[in-house]
Order: sequence, then C-alpha cells, then structure tokens
Amino acid sequence: MLNAILGSESPVVAPALLAGEWRADGAQAERVGPYVRRVVSRAVLADDQAVRTAVQYAHQSARRMAALAPAARAEVLERAAELAVRHRDAIARLLALELGKPLKDGRGELDRVADTFAVCAAETRRIGGELLPVAGWARGVGNTALTYRAPAGVALAITPFNAPANLLAHKLGASFAAGNATIVKAPPQAPAVSAAVVALLLEAGAPMEAVQLLHGGGDVGAALCAAPEVAVISFTGSVETGAAVARAAGAKRLVLELGGNAATIVCEDADIAQAAAVCARTGYTNSGQSCISVQRVYVQRVRYAEFAAAFGKEVAALKVGDPLDPETDVGSMVDDAAAERVATWAAQAAADGATIALGGTRTGATLSPTVVLDPPAGADVVAREVFGALVAVLPYDDFDEVLAACNGSRYGLQAGLFTRDIGRIVTAWRELEVGGLVVNGSSNFRLDHVPFGGVKDSGFGRESPACMIEDYTVVKTLLLRGLSIWGTQA
Repeated sequence: MLNAILGSESPVVAPALLAGEWRADGAQAERVGPYVRRVVSRAVLADDQAVRTAVQYAHQSARRMAALAPAARAEVLERAAELAVRHRDAIARLLALELGKPLKDGRGELDRVADTFAVCAAETRRIGGELLPVAGWARGVGNTALTYRAPAGVALAITPFNAPANLLAHKLGASFAAGNATIVKAPPQAPAVSAAVVALLLEAGAPMEAVQLLHGGGDVGAALCAAPEVAVISFTGSVETGAAVARAAGAKRLVLELGGNAATIVCEDADIAQAAAVCARTGYTNSGQSCISVQRVYVQRVRYAEFAAAFGKEVAALKVGDPLDPETDVGSMVDDAAAERVATWAAQAAADGATIALGGTRTGATLSPTVVLDPPAGADVVAREVFGALVAVLPYDDFDEVLAACNGSRYGLQAGLFTRDIGRIVTAWRELEVGGLVVNGSSNFRLDHVPFGGVKDSGFGRESPACMIEDYTVVKTLLLRGLSIWGTQA
C-alpha cells in the first residue's frame, strides 16, 4: 500500500485501514491544496459503523500485540526509520501538495520521523520494571515485590495538520513500542500523508493488528474518545479541541499537547546578528504554523532598533512561493481563512498603534512574512496564538518585567533566551511558566528524544518516546508472600 499511495498521481486516494483491510470505497472528502488550488487527495470517511468496527477490532487485537516481544517491536521500528529515509522525498512532496509546506521543511520533517522511529526502537528495548525495597519496612519483611510495565491495551492517536508525519510517528511509534493496538484519527488536511506513515510502519513488518486509520471530522474523534475500550488518548491540537477531547474521553488517561504563543527574549549582551537570523528562520518555518514558532520577541530596549533592523533584513531575504520549489523558505498556510485571520490581526495591531514593518498581505493562502513592531500588550498578535507567518517584536527595559510579560500568557509551552549571563539563564529557567527553555536559540527548537510539553493551557504530559511509553503502559505489581530475597529477621 505504501508504494500505491506514494506512486499515485494527484489526486491521491487516502484509504482507511479498518479491521486489517485497506478500504478505498465509500464516501470521500476532497482536500484542495492551499497553494496549488486543486484537489490533491481524497480521504475515505469513517461512519458510525466504522468507528464501532475499529474499536472492537482494536480491543480484540490488544492481546496479540501484547504478546509481541519488545525485541520484535524494536526491529520493526528500526526498519520503519530506514523506510522513512528511503521515502523522504515522496512523502515531503505529499506534504507540499496537501499543506503547502516547502520541500525543505517536509524533508526536514521526514528526517525527524526517521529519528523518532529510531528512538522509539531504542526505548522499546529498555522497557522493564522494578524490584521494590519492601523489606525496608517491618510489614514487608519476608516478602518480595516486583513491577513491570504492561501495554495499556487500546491507544487512540489524534494528530494535527501542521506536522502530520512526525507527530504521528511520535504517537504511533511510542504506542507500538509499548505493545498496544493503536487507532489513528488523521487530520482532514493531511489524509494522504497520514496514510503513508501508517503504511510505512506496516511495510516495516508491523502486524495488521497494530494499527487502524480513520478519516473524518470532530464527530469521528469524539466517538473514538468516548469508546470505553480506549485506554489512553494522545492528542495534539488547539486548546478548544483539547477540552472537547477531555470531555468526550471522561475518565481516561490523556496526553494533551495544545497551543502556545511562544516568547523569545533577546538580552543586551546577545549576539544580535545571530539572534535575528535564528528568529527569522524559526519564526516563519512552515509559515509559522507550529505551537512553538517564534511569535513574540522581547528585545532589551538598548538593542531594540538594532535587532529590528537586522531581523527585518533576514525576513525580507526569505524566499516565498511554490512549496515544490526546493529553494522556497515560506509556502502557504493551511487555507485561505487562516491566512486572512493573521492578516486581520496584523491590521488591527497597526490600527492600535503598532507598525507593520514587513508583510501583512496575502495571496490566497500565502501570507507574506509579516513583522509587527511594538504592538500593544493586549493585541491579538501578542495575547493569542497566531499560528501563522507573523512575528511581533517588542522592547523591554527590566529583566524581571519581561519574565512577567512572558508569563502573562494563558499558554506555557516553550520559550527562547539569548544571553551569556548564567544568572539570567537560571532565573528564567526557574521563573518562566513554560515546559521548556531554549538558551541561545529561539523557542522553536526541539529534539525528538527530549521531553516536550507545556503547562497552563498548553496542556499536560510530555512527548518524547520514553515519556510517551510510560503514558502508553500501566504498572503491574507482583507480590510474593512468604518468599523473600532480603533478610527475613524482623
């Protein structure tokens, strides 16, 4: 199926994978590429019966998956990593067609898919348990207790459009590593990419019982979340949808990676040229459609004008255009409405006293990289999640005050800090209400084997293979009465 998906002429049929069978029949939804402005894929939609079938099949498959030894799972994941490299260009092309993501970004995402599967494989080999020190307390003398991490059973992965390949690799790879049967609910904007990643894992040797793939809207996701057979849900997306997932799920284990409006602080001792270049590159990657994309840059006032000029020069040099052109830096946003929303927010900030130094206009779904200087603190481009090709640059005077400004957000995913002052680094790490701090880099940097996640409205749980395997497994305890490896005298 992988070759069929990747070798198809556009529009690609994105099949469902249901109860061990790829299915291309039934009602379909068309995906119009935001840059090419034509139908690029058609997803086979799930109905209520498909949801019930998927849940029942996953429940029946859970025992089969749990019986697969960790070594066997690891070997599959290692082959999946190799296949991600082999099919890098073809899947990157699908990303460009379905999402308008430039080829250079898509290829980078597939490099991360390969890394993610490889790390999942390594973590699979480390799954174990504990010998507990029960004889350290009087009532435990004469007994032995052990634990191991067992598969949760049925896992549900709900993935977003902005990094549909790598974030699916995180969720599906870790769930497979843990020994679960996984149901994937794909984003409507990237059905063919999602089908390709699922097919890739099967091509690597995963049993058909390992995964199912359903396409559809929020109703399909809600029905899957509510199914009592589902033991754990991993969701990446907006705050509002995350809240809906939690309501539908009820008393289930949840990992929610939600929104952000990431801040980066540039201190007076920073290398301004470096900071400007990094913020420009990472503020408009994937047209800013990342929860950790550089959105707010706070610059110490004595260096503010210098930074604004350097940053504007770097942004102006970005190549905007056809995502299928290997030289393109900025393609289109996910759709026209998203681009119009960001352009409107920029115009409102200007009406409230900010300066639009660059951009602010759109052609279809392509928003020209936009720089907004010194907007009011309450402007949408500062207070809300832009999730688009716009960066706001603001001056600050006092370090404690800028930390407070960063913390004024309802979000708390990741922040950046440019400084050589170790005292400031430690203070920011302690005081910033975020899940991660990147020093001498922008907020938009992630290593896929390092814990990643937020606080406040940015969600809870951590996404890295090791952390996710813990979420996808349960601790099972064995108590041996009257049998002890410890001393037995009380």
